[in-house]
Amino acid sequence: MLKKITKLIDYLLNLKSIWITIVIPVVVLGIFFFMLTLNNVFTETYDIERFNYAKETIRSPITIENEKETTRKTRETVQSVEDRFNISNETTDEQIGYINEIFDAIEKLEDSNEKNVQDSNDEKQDVSLTTQEKVQRLQNILSPEITEKINDSMLIHLLEATQEEREEAKKLFITSLSEVLNNGVRTENVQSAVAELKQKVKYSSVGNNVRQALISLSEFAVVENSFFDVEKTMDARKEAASSVEPVVIRAGEIIVREGQTITNEIYEELKLVGLLNKERNIYPLIGLALLIVLIMGVIFYEMYLIDKIKKLDKGTVASILIISFIVIALMKVASLFTTQINQLFFVVPVATGALLLKQLIHERLAIVLAILYAILGSIIFNGEIPGSLNVEAGIYFFFSQIGGIIFLMNVKDRLAIVKAGIGMAVVNIFTVLLFLFLSFEKYSLSDLIYQSGFGFASAILSAVLTIGLLPFFETGLGILSDIKLLSLSSANQPLLRKILTEAPGTYHHSLMVANLSETACEAIGANGLLARVGAYYHDIGKTVRPHYFIENQLSIKNPHDVIQPRQSAEIIINHPYDGAKMLKKHKLPKEIIDIALQHHGTTLLKFFYYKEKETNKHVKEIDFRYPGPKPQTKEAAIVCICDSVEAAVRSLKEPTEQKIEEIVASIINDRLMDGQLNESPLTMKELNKIQKTICETLKGIFHSRIQYPMKEAK
Repeated sequence: MLKKITKLIDYLLNLKSIWITIVIPVVVLGIFFFMLTLNNVFTETYDIERFNYAKETIRSPITIENEKETTRKTRETVQSVEDRFNISNETTDEQIGYINEIFDAIEKLEDSNEKNVQDSNDEKQDVSLTTQEKVQRLQNILSPEITEKINDSMLIHLLEATQEEREEAKKLFITSLSEVLNNGVRTENVQSAVAELKQKVKYSSVGNNVRQALISLSEFAVVENSFFDVEKTMDARKEAASSVEPVVIRAGEIIVREGQTITNEIYEELKLVGLLNKERNIYPLIGLALLIVLIMGVIFYEMYLIDKIKKLDKGTVASILIISFIVIALMKVASLFTTQINQLFFVVPVATGALLLKQLIHERLAIVLAILYAILGSIIFNGEIPGSLNVEAGIYFFFSQIGGIIFLMNVKDRLAIVKAGIGMAVVNIFTVLLFLFLSFEKYSLSDLIYQSGFGFASAILSAVLTIGLLPFFETGLGILSDIKLLSLSSANQPLLRKILTEAPGTYHHSLMVANLSETACEAIGANGLLARVGAYYHDIGKTVRPHYFIENQLSIKNPHDVIQPRQSAEIIINHPYDGAKMLKKHKLPKEIIDIALQHHGTTLLKFFYYKEKETNKHVKEIDFRYPGPKPQTKEAAIVCICDSVEAAVRSLKEPTEQKIEEIVASIINDRLMDGQLNESPLTMKELNKIQKTICETLKGIFHSRIQYPMKEAK
């Protein structure tokens, strides 16, 4: 029961720690993000009345269809569609047939009359028909549809004409009539069609009497032959309605300009896009809040992972906050001067954050935050149009930051950041050109150079800002970067010169331990550079009394031979703590100091313990143990192992491969059994890999000195 209560208390304390170190900073960061992006989604509303003057230019915050205007436009388009008519060919043929019938009947009548006249001449009789009789006969033989609508005078004029005149008249009239009827004659334009036919006849070359007859015949010949087609008309109207493009108010489109009268139409558009509705304003804020919560969740998870491996300290938290503030603030300032013509987001040194995060913390966090910064950038540069994202800005920021993370490798000095800047410049220029070519617009060479120059400037500014800000984080927040470690590894460092001049044996020992530690750390994915530099300084405390340590006892008598074992143990045990004091005095990073403090853990000075035990059976083991603490990190634990291994192997007269493997295995096993590695995050799998790596490295170092056993001659 007591154990359960203890576990519960530890859990609650851990929750309290997480709340203080992670939740509060993440909430602060979320509030900052929300405040800086608020005006990018918040729609300002206006108290406007119809027919007043606009006090400012107002743009649409959203893209929306103006359904009322679309309906009106569709209605007008449908109304403009003319009715569809079908021309009746039967009616056309019927009317032309009537005309042919009239002329054919006259010709037959004339032929019959002429024959009768010839016959009567032979018989000396006069049987020639009078004109009136001819008309009477025509009335009898023509169709009733004709006789009911034509008058006798028209027939008389045709009968009085010669055959040639009638043939010419027939040809002219039928041709003209066919043309008129084929164009379609509707009820409302019958008279205009008749007039058109009369006009054609009027200016023909036929005789006057015949012309008068044809003009009279026009009234009969032209009839309605084009009839309204319901189906075709409806299909045409539907097609016209479907072709109407919706009337859309685009986001960013100017609805009313400053000083312009707010007409009823403008007022309705303002109402439609929500600029008169205060209640509608809450939705974009909810959407932004949800996005910020998601971003906060990702940052919380990443910080929790860092805390899990015990690398989340105040400096790390402060770095994440400050870097995020700087990057987002730079974006916001640039967005204030960005227009559709002047795309200033290309010049924002957004990669500064990614470079700093990779240097100060680690690559994974840099990649995650780079993605989040790109998302926020797409909102910040949306032209303050709610509901829209600047995808170009988001993609550009993403590739720029990822480029910086990829190119920042093999850091040996600050020049590596400049090299990364050149790599970023190439990525930025490629991305800018990508957008220009995808736009399908023609650009001059000067435009390409101008836009690409923005990308180049962004990369160089990012590198310069990173170099300028790095010392602030390293010194002000105590963050240890690779560049700081490299500067500490320089032989010109005062403390390293002190070891070299005052304890040359310790200096050589430290170099060997550094090589072993770095190789072992890199084998398991730990920070090899930190282990190397920590190993350089781990025995700085020996410079207080250098001659009491065997590696510095060249051609002198061992002073431990003339003092008591307890006194010797006290001198030896003090060197990690003397070193820590010296490192603190010279303001070296905490990680280096921790390695110096922890590299012996709470191990036992066996030599002096057993020597004291020979004369004092009641000696306490605790008096001959280092006070600790035990190694807390992988790097400190590896330095602890390599320190003992190097000293042990160096003491071998004939370091064969077998002896090296036995000593390394023995020391690691001893550290495990003594509990020295209990507080470090090393796993058994990693220890096996460390053991193998140390053995391989030592075999390479001592290869020239290994004497292999010779086979005995038989």
